[in-house]
Amino acid sequence: MAEDGKTPASLRERRKTITAPDAPFLLSFPRRFAYGVGHVLNDLCASMWFSYLLVFYHKVLSFNNVNAGYMMLIGQVSDAMCTPLIGYESDKSLGCRYGKRKTWHLLGTICVMSSFVFIFSPVIATEHASQWAELLYFAPFIVIFQFGWASTQISHLSLIPELTNVAAERVALNAIRYTFTVFANIFVYGICWVLLNSTGTDKLSHNDVPQFRYLAIIVVGTGAIFSLIFHCGTKEPTESRTSQMQCCIVNKKKYGSSEQCKMLWKDWLFESQFYQVAMIYMCSRLMVNISQVYIPMYVTETLMMSKTTIALVPLVIYVSGFLTSFFAGILNKCLGRKLTYFLAVLVFLGGCAWLYFPGIGLQVYGAAALLGAGGSTLLVTSLALTSDLISHNTESGAFVYGAMSFTDKLSNGITVIIIQYCHPCVNCCPACKWFYRDIQVFVPGGAAIVGIIILLTLLPVTVGVRKNPPRSYSVIANSDMESEGEIEPCDECKKLFPVSRSTSYNNSPINGYGSVQSTREDSDSSSS
Repeated sequence: MAEDGKTPASLRERRKTITAPDAPFLLSFPRRFAYGVGHVLNDLCASMWFSYLLVFYHKVLSFNNVNAGYMMLIGQVSDAMCTPLIGYESDKSLGCRYGKRKTWHLLGTICVMSSFVFIFSPVIATEHASQWAELLYFAPFIVIFQFGWASTQISHLSLIPELTNVAAERVALNAIRYTFTVFANIFVYGICWVLLNSTGTDKLSHNDVPQFRYLAIIVVGTGAIFSLIFHCGTKEPTESRTSQMQCCIVNKKKYGSSEQCKMLWKDWLFESQFYQVAMIYMCSRLMVNISQVYIPMYVTETLMMSKTTIALVPLVIYVSGFLTSFFAGILNKCLGRKLTYFLAVLVFLGGCAWLYFPGIGLQVYGAAALLGAGGSTLLVTSLALTSDLISHNTESGAFVYGAMSFTDKLSNGITVIIIQYCHPCVNCCPACKWFYRDIQVFVPGGAAIVGIIILLTLLPVTVGVRKNPPRSYSVIANSDMESEGEIEPCDECKKLFPVSRSTSYNNSPINGYGSVQSTREDSDSSSS
């Protein structure tokens, strides 16, 4: 201890040098563009998957409602099982010159391109197989596609916190990413309208099989071009953001590792914010995906409109979302994540309420515009919340995104199969008219209400500030090194992990996760 309460010069000098890097990681426009197009193949395929899978198998291939729902369930469950495993393996993978995130992205791209066309094509070499035989035929292609889709999605999302440490820049990347998502959906619906309009008929039938096959081929070919741009124009950092913090650099030199700031996948399980943000993300995806899945059935069965509206109404949704995405970043910056999310939910609920009125006719395009504006802002904001949650702990970012996607895919698959089981008939009848209206209104609307409730639980906290220090942090903090040899945590670590081991609450020590921990001796003495 220094006399007169003064800090030794050597310690002052060491504290001066051990600070978090404050230089912002800003990206040039070409790098933003290259990153933004990296998910276009997935977006194109997802647009077809959610908008036209049930329509294709039920209306074109004549599957019954339940079997068509099983096709969706197989895909969603496969995706849900793959995402956390891919996230874990992606984080665990050893770095290479090409980049571990980009390697997984390339693997996923190959799987998607090799399987997707078969999903929207009839069974090869047979026309009279049973539906169960056809289901078994399509299942492997769906599993391969969903593995590839999950691999591409998780690796692409986990690159955001790797590429930049600036919150506004991360929101901008999410907005650019969603802008290209909207572009991909507009492209799919535009091509679909052209193909279906060329047949000269108003009702969907088995004669429309070639149109869906051509659409799948165009989707895969276009997505491959954008994936090539991503891989050529995006340079992945060789080290995670935490390994570039000065406290980690010093610890690496002193102890041979940089574990002080890192969070393992297990550490996230002790974070309450992890579950809150996961629920927010799940509700956002449920709102957007369920409305996307059933809007084609709503316009053809409830409103009795022509088959070209299965392209035009979703097109309006995504054009509205495209225009709104330009303002999503500004709203997040000016109003904050939570208020922006709340306003987006209100807009989305307005669109759902509009769809409930019978005989709205062409007014469906106005309701679609509200759904698009609210949905796009919801997705951008929920992804921004996830990036805030990860903050500088990018070494386990893929696991976090994988866990978020797990809740999304599993909830979507279960919801769709329940809806299909609740369908009033095997083949469409007059009861379907109001069934699809109720599904389109109450299921996404119910998810919106749950999202608001979860949002209220986030109001007292700052997303990204850890309540519980990770195990590796507590190991360093608990080391028996003398004070002269200890490493002072950097400013960023102090902000992320404010709980100190020396802190007490009612004279009870704090454990490594920031929870009150009473020892056996304390309990024995108190009881006596």
